[in-house]
Amino acid sequence: MKLKWRLSFLLILSLLTFLTFWNYNHRVYDWDMPGYLGCMYTSEFPESPDKVRIITYEDIKKEAPAEHYADVIGIKPWDIPRQYFTKNTQSFTEQLPYFQIKVGYILVITLFYKLGLTGPMAVLFTSLISYFISGLLFFYILKLLFPEKYWLAVLLTAAAMLLPPMTYMARVSTPDMFIFQFILIFIIGIIRKWDKWAMFVLLFAITFIRPDYITFTLTYIMAVFFFRYFKEKKIDFSFVIQGGVLLVMYLVIIKFYNYPGWKDVFYDTFIDRRPIISTHPVDVSLKAYLEIIYIKIIYFKKVTLSVAIMTAVIFWKSKDAWVRMISVLFLVNVYIKFFFFPQSAALRFFFPFIFPLFIMMLYVLSKKYNDLKLGKIA
Repeated sequence: MKLKWRLSFLLILSLLTFLTFWNYNHRVYDWDMPGYLGCMYTSEFPESPDKVRIITYEDIKKEAPAEHYADVIGIKPWDIPRQYFTKNTQSFTEQLPYFQIKVGYILVITLFYKLGLTGPMAVLFTSLISYFISGLLFFYILKLLFPEKYWLAVLLTAAAMLLPPMTYMARVSTPDMFIFQFILIFIIGIIRKWDKWAMFVLLFAITFIRPDYITFTLTYIMAVFFFRYFKEKKIDFSFVIQGGVLLVMYLVIIKFYNYPGWKDVFYDTFIDRRPIISTHPVDVSLKAYLEIIYIKIIYFKKVTLSVAIMTAVIFWKSKDAWVRMISVLFLVNVYIKFFFFPQSAALRFFFPFIFPLFIMMLYVLSKKYNDLKLGKIA
């Protein structure tokens, strides 16, 4: 059996290498890239915002295909904001806090830049290498779940890494693929019974990389806190400390980088992208918010159907309260994310919560083949 697993690992390693190289050849220079490059170059030239803007677009122009660069700078009549970002330093600089708060991600792309990669390639390489590592992590999870089904692990890993959201996240300038690695490690921690402080380190890293995941990290801590309280009738104040640390870190990051706030993000994404933020204060009414939610949730039905099926299978196959709680945690976070940022057409915003729910479904199904027991982290 060890030989078969070694051969299956070599097969997955070869497949992931091929897919990573394919994604590299189909990489996309999208209009998020100037934001992340601007953050990186700002740390290099903090007193020269004009230089930061100029270098950002010059570096992208050197590497990007013509059609990609045209999309980045916005050549269509309706692409006014992108045209402002390209030519107006104030406009460009005021957009950076939207990106700067992803501190851990910015540090990693800066590291690759310092190691010799070009700015644009440092951003794209982070997604590419994260895709490769995520594939290995998922294969390892399947090995834990199905220790005697090496062929199933190979097939499921290959199928997962070929999913359009996966390959798309591997090719674009986004921290989604990077954070996905940590979500998978989080799942490994649950399966391998890591203690609460090891899990806290993961939650800290996730929040540091993407502060907007504070809803996920805090809801996990609260869920474990109440699970332990109702099960053991004991209050563990260490979870209160953990939640407090994460919340303080989140608030410090938001304050330090002068993050505009939820209303600004919502307005710029779903109502009207402002060329210059400071000249156009926003006020998102409840009516406007509900209208957008109504429109977006109609196109969210595929996600709703898929998570409903997975949750139903989990509750059908498992009576374990811990398993059900963790599954509901991921389910709830899909909709927390949606109601904060209802980007129904972009599955990559929800993928870090849907995919773990899929893994939980695999876990309960794996019990049919091997009586694997999921440890409790509390």
